[in-house]
Amino acid sequence: MTSTNQDASVDAPSTVDSGYSWFRLAISLAIATIGGIGLWSIVVVLPVLQAEFQVARGAASFPYTLSMLGLAFGGVIMGRLADRFSIVAPIIVGAIALAIGYIAAAYSTSLWMFAIIQGGIIGMFGSSATFGPLVADISHWFVKRRGLAVAICASGNYLSGTIWPPIISHFVSTVGWRTTYIGIGVFCVVTMIPLALLLRRPSPKQATVNAAGISSDPGAEKLQALGVSGNTLQALLVLAGVACCVAMSMPQVHIVAYCADLGFGPARGAEMLSVMLGLGIVSRISSGWLSDKIGGVKTLLIGSVMQAITLLLYIPFNGLMSLFVVSALFGLAQGGIVPSYALIVREYFPAKEAGTRVGLVLMSTIVGMALGGWLSGVIYDVTGSYQAAFLHGIAWNVLNGAIGMWLLLRGRRVMRRSETRAVAA
Repeated sequence: MTSTNQDASVDAPSTVDSGYSWFRLAISLAIATIGGIGLWSIVVVLPVLQAEFQVARGAASFPYTLSMLGLAFGGVIMGRLADRFSIVAPIIVGAIALAIGYIAAAYSTSLWMFAIIQGGIIGMFGSSATFGPLVADISHWFVKRRGLAVAICASGNYLSGTIWPPIISHFVSTVGWRTTYIGIGVFCVVTMIPLALLLRRPSPKQATVNAAGISSDPGAEKLQALGVSGNTLQALLVLAGVACCVAMSMPQVHIVAYCADLGFGPARGAEMLSVMLGLGIVSRISSGWLSDKIGGVKTLLIGSVMQAITLLLYIPFNGLMSLFVVSALFGLAQGGIVPSYALIVREYFPAKEAGTRVGLVLMSTIVGMALGGWLSGVIYDVTGSYQAAFLHGIAWNVLNGAIGMWLLLRGRRVMRRSETRAVAA
């Protein structure tokens, strides 16, 4: 009984859903916004790299692919590091890695050298610490508003995408991309380490105590009721994550290059990306609020359907103002998709597995972004336009929606069976 009381006391209201929880969320959001620059700097400098190293669009997209792959696998590594030593350790490692990576990348003499540094240092050991591990950590500090908190924390990479592209574009055009990269590295290390030290308090446990005084986990119980193994559900969520983000990557990765091809210039593309991601923040937070009402699975389905519709709109509309409008709609459509996966994981898996499970499913979304970014470049090289790339993204989006629908229908069937058994009893 002593152990049970100790476990229950960790979840006291003074710890979970407290003022400190919101303070911690604010610090986590700041770190995610700074560290998320690794996602977006390569998008802005892509046309410059293509011109300087004299390569095709597909080859110029390869550093982005390696960066996203590094971010994906690094998220799992950093998540385990956080589980063992607290969230502070991966954030400090990430800050140092970003400084080393950006400064080293500035001295690259070839595209392949740049790509290896971008993926191996900036992605895997830098920005990876500021996404999945932070989302998993903040999910332990909220119960009533977990969906909203996770969405706000996950908005850090979108807020980063809203703030950083115009700044990077400005400095690239005035002082060059190499000097800009050195400045980014210095800024990351001097800001992220002090912020990380504010997160030293260990995360609380979140188990419940039943009438018999036995500690249990709602997620584990719900997974058992669903009737599939944890690994099967994890695999389906991973596949869904890859599918949705292959679709999502087309506008996010190539909008700057697309605008340059249409004669609008890369600066307009960077502005369009900022609008897209800025409204993505609105969508992400709204979806977090909605998920607290209807659950992660339904929120995922709504976002998936809306994303497919807006991707379709890119095909007939290619004027400057119409692209701004469609990009704004795309941002509003897809912002809530990725955080929904973290909420589904917390709904169907034990809390003690959150770091690893969330890390894996968010890894899959990043793999999808990496794969989609590269494939879109290759499709462009083969066809000479982005029209086929948009259709390619829509096809992957349909797969994502199908998995979400299966999980929704499966959950409803399990619920009806439980209600029937209860009535019979």
